[in-house]
Amino acid sequence: MHPATLLIELGAIILALSILGRVATRMGMSPIPFYLLGGLAFGHGGVLDLSQSDNFIEIGAEIGVVLLLLLLGLEYTAGELVTNLRAAAPAGGIDALLNAVPGFLAGLLLGWGPVAALALAGVTWISSSGVIAKVLGDLGRLGNRETPVVLSVLVIEDLAMALYLPILTALLAGVGLVGGSITVAIALGTISVVLFVALKHGGRISRALSSDQPELLLLGVLGLTLLVAGLADKLQVSAAVGAFLVGIAISGDVAEHAQTLLAPLRDLFAAVFFVFFGLSTDPADLPHVLLPAAALAGVTALTKIATGYWAAARAGIAKPGRYRAGGALVARGEFSIVIAGLAATSGVEPRMGPFATAYVLILVIAGPFSARYAEPVMRRMFGPKPVPVPVEEDDDDLTPL
Repeated sequence: MHPATLLIELGAIILALSILGRVATRMGMSPIPFYLLGGLAFGHGGVLDLSQSDNFIEIGAEIGVVLLLLLLGLEYTAGELVTNLRAAAPAGGIDALLNAVPGFLAGLLLGWGPVAALALAGVTWISSSGVIAKVLGDLGRLGNRETPVVLSVLVIEDLAMALYLPILTALLAGVGLVGGSITVAIALGTISVVLFVALKHGGRISRALSSDQPELLLLGVLGLTLLVAGLADKLQVSAAVGAFLVGIAISGDVAEHAQTLLAPLRDLFAAVFFVFFGLSTDPADLPHVLLPAAALAGVTALTKIATGYWAAARAGIAKPGRYRAGGALVARGEFSIVIAGLAATSGVEPRMGPFATAYVLILVIAGPFSARYAEPVMRRMFGPKPVPVPVEEDDDDLTPL
């Protein structure tokens, strides 16, 4: 790798992101679909292969997901998390039923085996925390009443991955029941320990990180987040879950100052994440699976909207907020790609990779549009019809000539 070539490629990518973001802003849209399509155009099989910067962009993408979930976690306290999880547990069950089952059935209809169908169930089940966090921030909805409901569903999904991923990995590798059980136990134990520390010692963590010097606060919060995220990933728990729990553990003035300092870094690395997603996709593999992937995407977009609507209704949110919650959950992304990658590398189903890529690409592009327009569209379709106002006749017009 030549340093000059790396700098040129990175400079071109970041400058292109700036231009795409400006175009999206002019159009009143989220820049996420533009970042993805830009990565697709300049990735493997695209117009230009940016091979020198692959490793840097891949690491930057990982950091982007971690920062997205960290700043989302900083919005809430540990007490609010527990309250939301208790309230949203039924919504988590509905979410799994409505969104995992269609993926499993689609896998069987495509002629795949039960293990590959189970992997596809995970692809269709899990919404993209990274994309949704970015979209909610772009739309200025982090303070909306329905946002805690959306967050609760996402957290339940992310925590469920701590159980699902070890089981799927064991099935893909042909590991026995005992080995798979040990892996699951380690994952659940890790989540329990981190949650306990966040609930009982969050104040001490915040005081330890507190500093009047922004540089020291930034280094402390970022270093702790990356450390916990890496350890969580090593212990078969999502790095995103680890980062989110770190954000939950930090509260008060420290959380507010950390948000201000980390927001620019989050925006930079989040953009890199979406570009990396496009860069890792070969456009030549997509046409063969586009039609069935689009059909499944359409079905599971509607089931996600139904999930968010039901969860928000149960929380007492008015109808406009219910539609916004459902529309925000449509996007799939990082977890779906991880699941598909596990299945593809195991050799259980060679079509899994391109199929999942097409499916996720459709919904990760549709997600920002759904988040923005689901509420007005659904309100027009299912809202109360306007009552015609009778027009009073003018007596003067009835007077005979």
